[in-house]
This record gives sequence, structure tokens and C-alpha cells, in this order.
Amino acid sequence: MIPLLGKTAAQKVYVQLQSTIASLKQQSIQPCLDVILVGNDPASAVYVKNKALACSKLNITSHIHQLPQEATKNEILTLIRNLNNDPKVHGILCQLPLPNKANEVEVIQTIAWKKDVDCFHPSNLGKLLSETPIFMPCTPFGIIQILRQNKIDLAGKNVVVLGRGHTVGRPLSCILSGKGYDSTVTVCHSRTKNIKTITSTADILISAIGRPESIGEDYIKEDAVVIDVGINRIADSVKKGGYRLVGDIKQKEVESKVAAMTPVPGGVGPMTIAILMYNTINAALLQNNMPLIKLV
Repeated sequence: MIPLLGKTAAQKVYVQLQSTIASLKQQSIQPCLDVILVGNDPASAVYVKNKALACSKLNITSHIHQLPQEATKNEILTLIRNLNNDPKVHGILCQLPLPNKANEVEVIQTIAWKKDVDCFHPSNLGKLLSETPIFMPCTPFGIIQILRQNKIDLAGKNVVVLGRGHTVGRPLSCILSGKGYDSTVTVCHSRTKNIKTITSTADILISAIGRPESIGEDYIKEDAVVIDVGINRIADSVKKGGYRLVGDIKQKEVESKVAAMTPVPGGVGPMTIAILMYNTINAALLQNNMPLIKLV
């Protein structure tokens, strides 16, 4: 089995971004990403910290706006509007989920589409569906870059995506079935019947269901490529923090059957952050009327 290492793939993206960042700075443009964190969810805090660390390594300015758990929708929207109007801020990200999930749609729609580096805004999703994207959704495009860098061909392949969420499953299925990728894509979800029959035909299986170690070897075709998007905490008294991270896939059970697989952690996660950095740089270019960059 070939391990599909996100850290290695991410580093290649960072190397490509460095020259563009240097060029922007020569023109007195300092790329900047502002992140809004509402509440005290520990997982969200870790994600935000990792994003800030990536910014620091690339010399991208980063600000974290910490709002209390009880922050109102109007307080969040006011902050977003202020950031929309700040020309020094190129990218805006509101860490999801919010304590009140009912606010999420309006929050996403309030972020200016030119600063929507998560690619959640309806305008950016519309551009994605029409195959004229400005930004790419971070996790889906990170997955594609991992496959590309490992020379795993997508054209004509049967791809099964487990999960139809707006963050991963839905946009990923649209990208993979589009021109230039040319996969035949099946999306499975909680109402899908005979899931094992479907997944066992997949040349490439991508799981984004968030159920720890729920997919075993009986779901997977011999020599399939497996992308495990799940990042789940399960209790482990041996670990320092009292938990360990696992994916959706029973990795030890399937590793002798598959051709290649992303580990958890160290697989999709690092590439999600790398694409966020890529989108932030493109946002800075877009807002300064400069040509966008494309990943090699």
C-alpha cells in the first residue's frame, strides 16, 4: 500500500506559493487572512490554530477574532461587514460549526465573495458548478491535489463519495465529474440502499461521513485507492490528551487490500490548510487586479 501523505503534498503547494507571496510584498501588498472563531469548541480552536501556524510559516498576516459562545448573529455579521470593508484583509473565514447552526447560512452569505476563501458563498459555488471557479473548496481540491501529485489518474475512473455535505461530498462530486477530471461519480448518503454493493465497485473511494472507523474491508474493492476525510476523536486513556484521532476507515483492516490510502492524521487535513493558503493568495491577487495562479 502506498501512503498518500498530505504533509508532503502540502509542502509542494507551499513551495509554489512562496514566489507569489514574495512578488506581492515587493509591490507592498501583504496577504492577510482573518479568521472568526465563535465559542469554545476545542476541535475548532485546534483547526484555527493550525491555520494561523500555516500563515505564519508563509509570512501571511493572520488575525483571529475570538467571539464568546453567546455572541449574537448581529455581532458576527457586523464583524464580517467590517472585514469586508477593510482593504488590508484579503480572506475571511468563519470557523464552522457555529454554536447556533441556524446562523450559518446568513453568515456565509454575508462574507464578500471575493474574500470567501472557504468557497462556501453561493456566488463561488455557482462559479464552481459552471466550471469557471475563482476559488476552490479547500478539502475537495486538497484531495484532488493529493491524487494528482501521486499520479493517480481520474479520467474514466469509478469514484464513490460517501457523504453529501456542502463542505466535501457535494462540491467534490461536482468537480470530479467535470471536464478535465472526467470521473464517473456516485454519491452515497444515509438513505442510500446497498451501500457495500456500490462502494465495492469503486476504483477510488472517498469517505466523508464522520463516523469513526465505520468502513471496513468488505466495503472496498481490491487495489482501490482510498481517501479518508474523517477526523474523529475517540477516547484513549493511553494518549496524553485522553483521545486519539481516527478516520472513517478501519485503516489497519484494509491496508493490505488497497493500493493507496491517506492516513489519519496526516492525510487530507494538511492539504485542506494548504488550499486555504492558496485561496488566500488568489484572493489578494484578485483584489489587486492581478492574474490568479494555478497549482502545477
